[in-house]
Amino acid sequence: MVSGNEVSILIAFSAGVLSFFSPCILPLFPSYITYITGRSFEDMKSSEKSSNITNLTVINSLFFILGFSIIFVLMGIAISYFGSFLGIKRVWLERIGGVLIILFGLDIMGIIKTRFLSQSKGISLKRKNFGYLGSLLVGMAFAFGWTPCVGPILSSIFIYASTFDSLSKATVLLLAYSAGLGLPFFIASLAINQFLFLFVKLRNFIRFVPIISGVFLILVGMLLFSGQFSRLTGLFVR
Repeated sequence: MVSGNEVSILIAFSAGVLSFFSPCILPLFPSYITYITGRSFEDMKSSEKSSNITNLTVINSLFFILGFSIIFVLMGIAISYFGSFLGIKRVWLERIGGVLIILFGLDIMGIIKTRFLSQSKGISLKRKNFGYLGSLLVGMAFAFGWTPCVGPILSSIFIYASTFDSLSKATVLLLAYSAGLGLPFFIASLAINQFLFLFVKLRNFIRFVPIISGVFLILVGMLLFSGQFSRLTGLFVR
């Protein structure tokens, strides 16, 4: 039996995966890996990688993922707490949030443009000199400076989290989103050569990710606005 919470977690996890495959994240993945490990791209691609490089990649990737996960969860908790602090009824949070998520879906598809989501807020870090702590800080900077492609999806998850009646549920939702974004990042970091091969194959597919993401957000927004998330749960049960 599938519960509503499990469906919410699945939706958040799927949103994280879509974020990783967005045109703003996927092409930059090799740069992130070489930056957080401090090793050259040639070293990372070498078929005779030493165990030292593998361990370095694993640990730095985990710290990077931990960094953006911490920020995403804290931001989600803050937004959820703010919604409950204002005392807004859940039904209105769902309706307003549903409309905003639909607008974000249209934005990511390019049908409309919201200016604040079309501006890059990235933080420029020239050098990473602090080892694993540096990877953690880079992950946090990544979370604060999300790119225009990730903005609508992440903002939608924040809005969805604000409709929950407990901070623990909002926390789990943001953890699921972070896992969806972090898992493919971690897997790809361990198999950089295979990733580069697949990236060439997926290059034509990447252009469809905004459309898929937009449709995904519009459906979520419509379900949230109408209060019919229980119907989605019923579909998963069947």
